[in-house]
Amino acid sequence: MASKLTRSTGAGWAFALPGFGLIALFIIVPFFFAFGLSLTNQRLISPNPTEYVGFENYRDLLSLSVITLEPERDDSGAVIRDEDGEIEYPRVRTITRSDDFPQYRGMREWFRWQSGDTARVVVASDVVFMKALVNTLMFVLVVAPVQGALALVLALLINQKLRGINVYRAIYFMPVVVSIVVVSLLWRFIYDGNDGLLNNLLSAITFGGWQPVDWLGNPDTALGSIMAMSIWQAVGFHMVIWLSGLQTISPTLYEAADIEGASKWQTFRYVTWPGLRNTAVLVLIVITMQAFALFAQIDVMTNGGPLDSTQTVVFQAVERGYGKQDISGGSTISVILFLLVLTISLIQRWLTREK
Repeated sequence: MASKLTRSTGAGWAFALPGFGLIALFIIVPFFFAFGLSLTNQRLISPNPTEYVGFENYRDLLSLSVITLEPERDDSGAVIRDEDGEIEYPRVRTITRSDDFPQYRGMREWFRWQSGDTARVVVASDVVFMKALVNTLMFVLVVAPVQGALALVLALLINQKLRGINVYRAIYFMPVVVSIVVVSLLWRFIYDGNDGLLNNLLSAITFGGWQPVDWLGNPDTALGSIMAMSIWQAVGFHMVIWLSGLQTISPTLYEAADIEGASKWQTFRYVTWPGLRNTAVLVLIVITMQAFALFAQIDVMTNGGPLDSTQTVVFQAVERGYGKQDISGGSTISVILFLLVLTISLIQRWLTREK
């Protein structure tokens, strides 16, 4: 008996070894290699030797401070205002470039808010990376729930034994099999500010009352436009996952709910949704991972603009690592992204655990 168990265990490890080897080769080893590079000043092409700099790259990316600015006053002590009536404050660069405040050296203004006559300014060592981090988190927080919910609705609609239902399944899934580069180019034409399909359609609906909008050229609409396109492009993939989960639920449970007189909402709440628990965890994790990996849409449609309004963490890692040949900076961003994704995945797993 023991020998059979030993042989069975050995066979299991033998079958699992290729998978473990690939994971170690393409995930574990690259992570530690990137972490090692993030502790240096390594550049792709440089005549200077590589030096160990410790956590300086992390400080350069993540350092934040808040500066309190008091309004400028005249000789009588009255607050000075400009022509528009706005309070005038000292320029931030007079502080960040002053030897009297070495803790703010090299920092730039990110954003500010006003409390009474006092202004508080958030300065960062790397404003572009901070914008990229916020944009990425915003993208995940919007796309993950919206895409997951929309995919579930589509899965419920096509989970019917109707004639020709496979045609609708193919139509909904079609954007998934098309290259994301092709889809991004297509939507760039749709969002065109002059003769784009979206502007023309809205103009036709409003009988010419719609004023054309440069969807990708406006900082207020660029990221939202990419969110909408990304939701449309990948919703079919997650619809199929939801559909596979729906088809594992026993029909006898629906028959019992029908006999008990349960409404459609009660059937969904007490039969369908509990049966989709494991599927929901999978869909949530997959969407989150895909959202954090946002790159192709940005690279094709906006290249990070306008005014850095569509910068993302992955785009920054690629741009610095290859565009600026800053291998250490790109590696640092990759390590931060890995730890961020790992943390969020563990939180998701804890929130969706068995209770």
